[in-house]
Amino acid sequence: MLEIFEGLKKMKHIVKIITLLMAITTVWVGLLQTSMIPSSHTWSLLVYCIVSLGCYGLLMVGVGLMQFPTCPREALLLQQDIIEAKGYLKQRGIDVSVS
Repeated sequence: MLEIFEGLKKMKHIVKIITLLMAITTVWVGLLQTSMIPSSHTWSLLVYCIVSLGCYGLLMVGVGLMQFPTCPREALLLQQDIIEAKGYLKQRGIDVSVS
């Protein structure tokens, strides 16, 4: 069982989402075929699952933003690019100095 959880950690998010969609679809089709619940409720269940998947996606975006890694190397590269761009624009006669 532990191996399954370790494997899930390594999966890409798109694979997780596709797997989740397949599982939801399988359960939904199974509920439709077995008539365990009325068909009017199965459509509500499908909408509920889609909304839940959207909430999961928003949650993952939020968690990703909260845990956004700092990238000091990229920050330095960005600063160098800004200096380069200012120099290029200055050569073309465009003033980009901060007022």
